[in-house]
Amino acid sequence: MNVLLRLAVAFIFLTHGCTRIYINGVTPFGEQFLDAVGFAPLGLYIAWAITLFELVGGTLLLFGKFVRPIALVFIFNLLMGIILVHFKEGWFVVGAGRNGYEYSFLLIVCLLVIAFPRA
Repeated sequence: MNVLLRLAVAFIFLTHGCTRIYINGVTPFGEQFLDAVGFAPLGLYIAWAITLFELVGGTLLLFGKFVRPIALVFIFNLLMGIILVHFKEGWFVVGAGRNGYEYSFLLIVCLLVIAFPRA
């Protein structure tokens, strides 16, 4: 069961990174968002680091390699997303709200189960 969860989460991160590259979203993410929230002048570099980690980390998760450290880095990334973007929008992603942190919360719980399967 844990393998299925790991594969699903790996697929989510891989598609996220691939899509950001495919739609040319790395530069706007870095220059228009990360720079604007205080990471200037490093926003573009951070955006590429996050995107490449989604690809590499997602691939490593897919193959079950370095699972715990990869999961912990993804958790940190999701927590930063909650702090910088989603928390102020509330809990719900859609429906009773918009762009909230419920999805990130679910991914964090999934990553904790993947990283610490016997806990």
